[in-house]
Amino acid sequence: MTRVGNIRVGTASWTDKTLIKSGTFYPRQVVTAEGRLRFYAAHFDTVEVDSTYYALPAERNAVLWARRTPPGFVFHIKAYSMLTGHPTLVTGIPKVLQQGLPKNIVQERHVREFPKEVVEAAFDMFQATLMPLKAAGKLGCLLFQFPPWFVPSPKAYAWLELVREKLPDHQLAIEFRNRRWITSPDKERALQFLKDHLLSYVVIDAPWIKDWEGPAVVTAAMAYIRLHGRNRENWFKKGIATVERYRYLYREEELKKWAEKIQEVGKEADKTFAIFNNCYENYGIKNAQTLIRLIH
Repeated sequence: MTRVGNIRVGTASWTDKTLIKSGTFYPRQVVTAEGRLRFYAAHFDTVEVDSTYYALPAERNAVLWARRTPPGFVFHIKAYSMLTGHPTLVTGIPKVLQQGLPKNIVQERHVREFPKEVVEAAFDMFQATLMPLKAAGKLGCLLFQFPPWFVPSPKAYAWLELVREKLPDHQLAIEFRNRRWITSPDKERALQFLKDHLLSYVVIDAPWIKDWEGPAVVTAAMAYIRLHGRNRENWFKKGIATVERYRYLYREEELKKWAEKIQEVGKEADKTFAIFNNCYENYGIKNAQTLIRLIH
C-alpha cells in the first residue's frame, strides 16, 4: 500500500535506465514497457512522467498508460521544456510547430525563446495529448519546473499567468529553482500569487538550497513534494552526466524529518503527493518505500 490517508508516495520515473540496468526492482522476466509499468503500478499508485519534458507526449502513450494501470493510479506530467523557458531541441519540435518558426531559430540546435504564438500552440498540443489520462481520472498535476534564470520579475509573473490561462481546468504545480522565490522579500508575494491563481507551490528537498529543505507551504488544494537528493558536489560539477547529480540515497533519519513535514502538509491539503527524483538505480524506489513505512 502506497497511500496513507490523503498522502501518496512514488518516484519520478519507472523507466530510468540505471534502474532497469541495476536489476534491483524489476524481475528478470519483466522486459517490456507494458510489463514494467504494470509491475511498478503493483507497488506504487502514483508516478511522475519525466519524458514529457524532452518531447511533447503522444496521445497514444496516454491511452496506453491509462490502460496498463489499475483504477485510482495517478500520473503527474512534467511540462515540455518550451513551456518553461528551458533550452528546447529544435529538431524535436513537432513539424506543425516548426513551420511557424523563423529561419534563424530553425537553424539552431537548442533555443530558449520562441514566438508567443508557437508557445501557445505547444500549450494546446500538450494539453490535448493528455486528455485520455484526464478522461480516465488518472491525471494528477502538470508539473512546471522553471530554470534557475527564471527569477521574480514582471516577465516571470506574466509567464505564470499564461500557464494558468492556457490550462484552466488542470491542477498545476510550480517548482522554482532560484532561491529568490523562497526568500524574502520576494517569497511572500510569490506565494500569494500562487494562492490567488490556484497554483501548487512545489515543496522541495534539493542540493541548491542552503539547508536542503525548502519551505513546506500549501498554496492550493493539492500539495506536491519533490525530493531531488543532496548530492551537492555533483549537482554543481560541470561536465558530469545528469544521472550522477541525482545519485543520493537518503538516510532514514533524513526521511523521518520529511515524514513529519509531509504529514503536516497533508493536514492542510486535500491531496498530497511526495515524489522521489533521486533516480539512480533503485535509490528512489528504496527511499519511497522507507517514507511510506515512516508515515504509517
